[in-house]
Amino acid sequence: MADSIQLEGKQIPFEAGMTGTTVYADRKDVIAIELNGASADLDRELSPGDVVNPITLADDEGLNILRHSAGHVVAQAVQELFPGAKLGIGPFITDGFYFDFDVAEPFTPEDLKQIEKRAKQIIKQGQAFKRVVVSEDEARSRMADEPYKLELIDDRSKASDDEEASVEVGGDDLTVYENTNRQGEAVWQDLCRGPHLPSTKHIGQGFAVTRSSAAYWRGDQANASLQRIYGTAWASKDDLKAYQDRIAEAERRDHRKLGAELDLFSFPDELGSGLPVFHPKGGIVKREMEDYVRRRHIEEGFSYVGTPHISKESLFYTSGHLPHYGENMFPALQVDEVRDEETGEIVKAGTPYRLKAMNCPLHNLIYRSRGRSYRDLPLRLFEFGTVYRDEPSGVIHGLTRVRALTQDDSHSYVAEEDAAKEIRHLLDFVLSLLRDFGLDDFYLELSTRDEDGKKKDKFIGSDEVWAEATEVLESVALETGLELVPDPGGAAFYGPKISVQARDALGRSWQMSTVQLDFNQPERFDLEYQAADGTRKRPVMIHAAKFGSIERFFGVLTEHYAGAFPVWLAPVQVTCVPVAEEFSPYLHEVAAKLRARGVRVEIDDSDDRFPKKIRNASKSKVPYTLIAGGDDRDAGAVSFRLRDGSQDNGVAVDEAIERIVEAIETKAQV
Repeated sequence: MADSIQLEGKQIPFEAGMTGTTVYADRKDVIAIELNGASADLDRELSPGDVVNPITLADDEGLNILRHSAGHVVAQAVQELFPGAKLGIGPFITDGFYFDFDVAEPFTPEDLKQIEKRAKQIIKQGQAFKRVVVSEDEARSRMADEPYKLELIDDRSKASDDEEASVEVGGDDLTVYENTNRQGEAVWQDLCRGPHLPSTKHIGQGFAVTRSSAAYWRGDQANASLQRIYGTAWASKDDLKAYQDRIAEAERRDHRKLGAELDLFSFPDELGSGLPVFHPKGGIVKREMEDYVRRRHIEEGFSYVGTPHISKESLFYTSGHLPHYGENMFPALQVDEVRDEETGEIVKAGTPYRLKAMNCPLHNLIYRSRGRSYRDLPLRLFEFGTVYRDEPSGVIHGLTRVRALTQDDSHSYVAEEDAAKEIRHLLDFVLSLLRDFGLDDFYLELSTRDEDGKKKDKFIGSDEVWAEATEVLESVALETGLELVPDPGGAAFYGPKISVQARDALGRSWQMSTVQLDFNQPERFDLEYQAADGTRKRPVMIHAAKFGSIERFFGVLTEHYAGAFPVWLAPVQVTCVPVAEEFSPYLHEVAAKLRARGVRVEIDDSDDRFPKKIRNASKSKVPYTLIAGGDDRDAGAVSFRLRDGSQDNGVAVDEAIERIVEAIETKAQV
């Protein structure tokens, strides 16, 4: 109806001057509105025909608005405390916000305390956020002392392609937000598209400044280095406390910290960033992972293969990786290059070789090494292939983002009509593997080609091939009954993929296994097989990595278990602790029996006092501690202590050994 608006699905008469504030006058929880499908300030004026719905802090969008508004309060506090500070951008992010500043010196911890204190004072003042539509000339006048804002205004036509800049100047209108005091006087302003809360008082007590870091303007190292302040904001003080507890627990579980404490792995400066080394204890965990997964692959019909770490550069042109993935590959090595001994000039050009960034092109060569028949299919090739990727140093993070990674990589070559069946087989396989390692909360993500045309040229192959591959993957993914989340534009350049997203003990999602359907590489490598009718046909190729990478999976498991690996993975499965030195020989006999059953056991023969030995075993997160004193020795028994501190005294040695072996063999989560 032309003279009405649609309010939460119901038509109500339109009245002049109607705003979100007036239509929700009786709703104190509404902090903004959804206006015709887009978020808007609560006091936005309405027009006939508008469609309006409420936004509260119980909604994700409400939290985003809360966090964006909190970022503005922090920016106001910074400019009040540091008058020369220049404003960058300040978007909301997951669980919080940040704001960038150009300041003379980096922020100190004491500075952050003062900024948070002043921000909380602004929150209590209940300053209103007032939206003002301005022309470009007025925006420049208002932002005359803000060079970064002036740059955003000048680049306004490009803002739609710059996600961060669009926070400031996106949309049809160019807007400034004024923070006004109780008298309605502007006390601070910023160029921003909004929306914002009605006033700062809605931020409440669920707010905190968390940390600072350096950041380049617009993320470009060629631009100015700024200081970034991070913060968080929640609907209530209790929500903030719960978040802070989660962060503290995540820090306690940080695999980099635990890797050092438990002597699992390290990152020597001499090697460079993103290149870990595994210590003996970490090597045990890594070997157990690899041995188990290798055996499972063989049981599932895969043939174990091996390929070199480097190859001629031309191979990666054939596969399409260099044109489409080259920025992630290390520069070429010149092999057989000859130089003049005196001048150093090249007298014979070398052949360019590349460190491999993926295993699939080399597996294609194995497939192509001999004639194939339909009887050979499905042909399943698998290897633990170490690949090398030239990741920017800024994104490297412990084991979860490295430059040298070992993939449990497989490639299945199947007839096109059998592709769906093979994908089902692979999904069942990877889900069972993840469950064996204690991860059982999953959802799936379907990564497809960018269909809006902006980045379509990064993908190879015809529209028809992509449509067919996507349809097959989506159909099989839906059959699992798991939640399926779309990821448009996230496909590999050669085909769509299903990613298994697993939630850890803290509820965080990690991308684990991937299954990718590829019609393109078989074409590029001219792969064929002889069909039953004697014709030559092209196989379909299915890429699958079960862990993603051994390194990443190791890091995720370390955090999932907080370093307390299940007994079958634990580097040391049993520690024997004598109550006194005289009982050490008895426990050496017990340890020998355990080793004979394949158990990894250590004896604490140190000079430490007994209580400290128990504490050491607990800090090392050893699953079982066997304790022996005089009564135990006389009875041929041990005290059987679990990692949680519970203890069963007087357990016969043979029974204790059987308990331990059974837990290892059944992969018990203890």
